[in-house]
Amino acid sequence: MSTQNLLLELFVEELPPKALKKIGAAFAETLQASLQAQGLLSADSVLTAFASPRRLGVHLTKVLEQADDKAVMQKLMPAAVGLGADGKATPALLKKLAALGADESAVAGLKRESDGKADVLYFNSTITGVMLSDGLQKALEETLGKLPIPKVMAYQLADGWETVNFVRPAHGLVAMYGADVLPISALGLRAGCTTHGHRFEAGIDPVYIRNADSYAAQIATEGAVIASFAERRAEIVRQLAVAAAEAGSNLTPIEDEALLDEVTGLVERPNVLIGQFEEAFLEVPQECLILTMKANQKYFPLLDSKGNLSNKFLIVSNIRPADASTVIGGNERVVRPRLADAKFFFDQDRKKTLASRVAGLDKVVYHNKLGTQGERIARVRAIAQAIAGKLGVDAQQADTAAQLAKADLLTDMVGEFPELQGIMGRYYAQHDGLPATVADAIEDHYKPRFAGDELPRNPVGIVVALADKLETLVGLFSIGQVPTGDKDPFALRRHALGIIRMLIESKLDIGINDLIAAAEKPFNGLSAEHRGALLTFIFDRLANALREQGYSAQEIDAVLALQPQRLADVADRLAAVRAFAALPEAASLAAANKRVGNILKKVEGTVAAQVDTALLKEPAEVALNQTLTTVKPQAEAAFARGDYTASLQALAALRNPVDAFFDGVMVNAEDVALRNNRQGLLATLHQAMNQVADISKLAA
Repeated sequence: MSTQNLLLELFVEELPPKALKKIGAAFAETLQASLQAQGLLSADSVLTAFASPRRLGVHLTKVLEQADDKAVMQKLMPAAVGLGADGKATPALLKKLAALGADESAVAGLKRESDGKADVLYFNSTITGVMLSDGLQKALEETLGKLPIPKVMAYQLADGWETVNFVRPAHGLVAMYGADVLPISALGLRAGCTTHGHRFEAGIDPVYIRNADSYAAQIATEGAVIASFAERRAEIVRQLAVAAAEAGSNLTPIEDEALLDEVTGLVERPNVLIGQFEEAFLEVPQECLILTMKANQKYFPLLDSKGNLSNKFLIVSNIRPADASTVIGGNERVVRPRLADAKFFFDQDRKKTLASRVAGLDKVVYHNKLGTQGERIARVRAIAQAIAGKLGVDAQQADTAAQLAKADLLTDMVGEFPELQGIMGRYYAQHDGLPATVADAIEDHYKPRFAGDELPRNPVGIVVALADKLETLVGLFSIGQVPTGDKDPFALRRHALGIIRMLIESKLDIGINDLIAAAEKPFNGLSAEHRGALLTFIFDRLANALREQGYSAQEIDAVLALQPQRLADVADRLAAVRAFAALPEAASLAAANKRVGNILKKVEGTVAAQVDTALLKEPAEVALNQTLTTVKPQAEAAFARGDYTASLQALAALRNPVDAFFDGVMVNAEDVALRNNRQGLLATLHQAMNQVADISKLAA
């Protein structure tokens, strides 16, 4: 079957720039998958995707004009239903065959096979391969229906009657197979071979596409458009680097992948220009200036070698005039009022201290069931003081930082730029003359804000960050506001992971139960159900994080089954479990530990881990007790000094005595005293084996 290359382009009004990358990839990949499923692509067909502000496109090589015919065997019905006693077709079978385009003459060719329950009739037929025009029509309809469109809009077609729903109004459709136009339609448009280039700088309009392979070159030379999202993005990166070098030898554009993607979705023919503003604006915290330039104007601020903001920035323009001074001047005039607003907010905010704003938090609702931000701050302060006491951190500084942590929410700057909460609190705390540790803690109490984010930079910040996140978790769990499925409106998973990271990476010597106990006290306690749910939630988040780090499910289950209190020890426990699992005795001991656990579970009440040596009768139980007497202190001593690997490896000496015990001793003896003593021996064994981890989880 002959092949040619295929081009499809949908020409639309300006697409949402933040979503363009995702929409463009989905358009190309979904179309390719549909054509592949219909058998219209060669095994080595190559996909090229196009996505610019005004177009979505796909180029595919080695596309079949018609898919190969396909032999299929269709299940009809049980033979007893389809054939009468005389072997002739029943009306039900004839009706089924007619629906498949066959008649009574096909009965003789039916295949009869058993499906395990009864004989079934099967019909062999050949399905004619789909034609490309039909297959592309189906693929395009499927693709348009599956696009990840953030918000659909409805618009009327030119006839004034029909309404179409799409991300933006569509004005053109190109579908070319080689040099031929394919007769397909979509969104009220019929396919042709013409499209449009740049709004202002296209050399020719419309652009007549000669064939599928000439599209990219024609749209670039005649239409002044770089149609490929990836190529346009790479060109912007290249121009940013060149312009930064031209602006200053030590200047570099700020790194922001999301901004780069958004700007790539805004321009079709990028042209990077250099702008600047008055140095007086640099007195404002650079985070404010950077945010307003990025968020409002889509500029790339330039930083010096120390990461400090310069008064120069890069503009990604969509036009290339011979004299760019007008474009640059216009952008400089636009950015100046933005920076002036930031300076005004900063100056006004500093006229009031953070402490003077705290009372205002009593008027800000935090949650209708949990009170105001003021009430919340009171709880965070109490939790922070309790944690500071346990960790030996300056309780006064922790209390001050906790009290002021949310005060910047009432400032003009944070009101305009919510992303600056905490950051502005730090600047205003410095202006108020507060210690650097307190100022840093005010900013850092939000950290870590996302995966890979840095932790608070000092112990006071760690304490307040823990208190803030614990207050959120305990408060929301206390009213049943827990994440369900992929819904987590209060970011509780992120809060739990933040607590886990701080406990582990800062090696904090505090138990998770102690933290929860401190956090629930301002709420007058948690119910046992809510406390258990919260603890499970935290350990589930820890398990997920450990899986991402490459630990096996068995290793994680073994360690977390004990819910170790000091999370800083978890990595060492996992390493010990991995080393233990490599021992030749591990499998046998894991199986034995599982057996011991099952025996003890069946005993009513609690079995004390104690042994009366006078009641040890069988040689195997005497031997096991003697070995335990030696091994248990060794394992406990290693455990006490934090050498978890040595603690687990000491258990290897128990393998033979344990195996001999289960081979030669009846645990549930009729004599009550003997039975209780043997259960006590097993409880002692179980205790010795499960200090570092529940090694029964390693059993096959």
